[in-house]
Amino acid sequence: MRLKLDLHEIYNKSKDLDRSLHGLIDEAEETGAKKVEIIPGKGSGALKKRVLRFLDRKDIKARYHRLEKDSKNSGRLFVHFKH
Repeated sequence: MRLKLDLHEIYNKSKDLDRSLHGLIDEAEETGAKKVEIIPGKGSGALKKRVLRFLDRKDIKARYHRLEKDSKNSGRLFVHFKH
């Protein structure tokens, strides 16, 4: 199972963004998803940086195995889990 979160609709809504990212991590753990796709988009890169900062938080980083930046599409990230 692979989950996907497209952030284009909520890029400027700080609370919704954090809630969505937390919800995605929670759902991945609950369903046993091995890989999660997050799409911050290309744009200026500010949203991607914000997502990376979120994923780098100590409490969040402990919940996933590794982070992969898509080499073919800079507006996409993959979060891998070991359950």
